[in-house]
Amino acid sequence: MQKQLVAELMRARRLVKSDGDSARHRVQDAKVALGERGHPWWEPRDEYADRERLAATICALLRERDPSTICPSDAARVAGGDSWRDLMDAARSVAAELERSEHVVITQKGEPVDMETARGPIRIAPGPNLEHPRPSP
Repeated sequence: MQKQLVAELMRARRLVKSDGDSARHRVQDAKVALGERGHPWWEPRDEYADRERLAATICALLRERDPSTICPSDAARVAGGDSWRDLMDAARSVAAELERSEHVVITQKGEPVDMETARGPIRIAPGPNLEHPRPSP
């Protein structure tokens, strides 16, 4: 997945050259997802830092894989490393926040679902606001 995030970072940098400041949020998301910005990856994590990195990772992976979906575990693996399972609840919660801002759509079996009632495996799909700067978690 690191390779996909690097590819998204390179794509975002090219967009900044062609589209200007309107694409800078994509560079920011990719860099936070990679651990290059935001909370230093070598310091102990806290909940805010985890949520920020999860949100950035979800958005960056969705942009790179467009139009495919991702699993919350994809973002948790990037943000949590070997302890990614500890971040699964946070990944689902962050996905729900991103859904409220219409950056993502939560699906099950290819159909949109309400995160409040969704049980079992979910997928995260690009939402109508994915290309816009996202709110802070």
